[in-house]
Amino acid sequence: MEPTTPRYLVPFHPKRVPHFFTDVLIIGGGLAGLRAALAVDGGLSVLVITKGKLWDSSSAHAQGGIAGVFSPEDRFEDHVEDTLLAGGSLCERQVVEMVVREGPDRIRELIAWGVRFDQVDGVLSLGREGGHRRDRVVHALGDATGKEVMRAVIARALETPNIQIWENTFAIDLVTYLGSCRGALVWNAQHGKTLVWAKQTVLATGGVGQLYRETTNPEVATGDGMALAYRAGAELRDMEFMQFHPTVLYIAGSARHLMTEALRGEGAWLVDRYGHRFMFDYDPRGELAPRDIVSIAIVSQMEKTKHPCVYLDLTHLEAERIQSRFPGIVSTLAEFNIDVTKDRIPVRPGAHYMMGGVTVDMEGRTTLPGLWAAGEVTSSGLHGANRLASNSLLEALVFGARAGHGASRAASSMSDFFTVLPLANPGLEPHPHTLDLVDIRNSLKSLMWRAMGVRRDAESLREAEENIARWSRYVLGCQFSKPEGWELQNMLLVARLMIHAALLREESRGCHLRSDFPDRDDANWNRHIAFRRTAAGKEEVILSPLLCPAPEPTSLESVSK
Repeated sequence: MEPTTPRYLVPFHPKRVPHFFTDVLIIGGGLAGLRAALAVDGGLSVLVITKGKLWDSSSAHAQGGIAGVFSPEDRFEDHVEDTLLAGGSLCERQVVEMVVREGPDRIRELIAWGVRFDQVDGVLSLGREGGHRRDRVVHALGDATGKEVMRAVIARALETPNIQIWENTFAIDLVTYLGSCRGALVWNAQHGKTLVWAKQTVLATGGVGQLYRETTNPEVATGDGMALAYRAGAELRDMEFMQFHPTVLYIAGSARHLMTEALRGEGAWLVDRYGHRFMFDYDPRGELAPRDIVSIAIVSQMEKTKHPCVYLDLTHLEAERIQSRFPGIVSTLAEFNIDVTKDRIPVRPGAHYMMGGVTVDMEGRTTLPGLWAAGEVTSSGLHGANRLASNSLLEALVFGARAGHGASRAASSMSDFFTVLPLANPGLEPHPHTLDLVDIRNSLKSLMWRAMGVRRDAESLREAEENIARWSRYVLGCQFSKPEGWELQNMLLVARLMIHAALLREESRGCHLRSDFPDRDDANWNRHIAFRRTAAGKEEVILSPLLCPAPEPTSLESVSK
């Protein structure tokens, strides 16, 4: 039986908590959230809340760059087709066209704000990554694009008079009244719970990588935005599509550092334990195949060689060029006594990017009135079943600007009269036993890695579903007082939806690989799977109509066979 999902996680009453009023509330302080804040009209008040520091977001950790058409040899049509091909036919073409065509202007905007992208002789230096047929990835500081972009965007947000930022503030739940979002219930250690009332709310909370034992994502990526949107009644879509980055540093006891795709774009080889360059055994594009194909190939080669990893080999490349292009990675590996000019780098896939999330239209509008969303928390139609490399920061820029503009226009049309609405949630009896939240969280992360990893099958998914349902029956019934409990509740909810979607999709497409259904089934599954919590608290599953007939894949998609 499906565990009951509570509407609100904690007790609250409007007479017992402080109130704060703003025109636009933005939940999330990464690139999508801050770009949305900067798009709001200067005459409106904006509050940005982020559960950690502004520098904790996935945006700040991004290495590779931002894809955009700048080269005279490149075309918008080429970037569009590369995105569509990688997306396993689930991309929405008009969304892809819009993002690709608006992208260069958003990147030029960053340059005007002070972002120092790498250049050669006064011209943007363009890299190439897997799935791109042209050099079109702008980057900064060699391999620390997110750090440089966020430096400039954070500085601009901090100096913008109408933007206020609350760090270390956790969004517990969206508050809704008469079918519309009216703001959020938030918490921080200084003030406790606060009801933030907003004319319009923008959700930009990022992804869910912390659901997995092996991930490149920062600790804040626990799926909170997707969970609170679902509890409020917004639609979530494509939850089965978690992208695994093929090359994550694999050293026992170390953090799972991302080894950027740009390494392969610069000519790095993937070799197995015996030194065999294996990618051409799986795809004619070799190391530059899209991420889903490379991840599956690596897992297959690990199984063939009975070895826990494969290796990135840069030893054939010019040492000085590698050291200048990837200073951050060179420095990180040196801490583990790995010299990239002489040594191979042990890597394996790790959970990296969530294609699914809150359903939005081309303006960033969700299915819940008053709520907008942008970035990795969304299912926008750009990525389909598999994101093309360096399209994530691009999406954050384009949809952040659009969601911010949309929320601004909507808020401007509303009265300045604010009222406290008669919303409350009663308290429950405390749980009779102390729960070991860390143990449950670690068990969940290991379970997701086993059952919802690069390969899935019905038996493992059903076992995972049963375990999560059992944990949820007692965890979701608790009212916790700190973020550790709320994060676990959010993680359990999102994990359940991901597994449910993966069980329903009886085929393999993009980054969703069912070993018991290894073929792509366009006749039945060239469609989206969505979930929505009804007003009565029941879960509604929505299968979209079949999309237009998909073209035959032009790359090898049967690596696992």
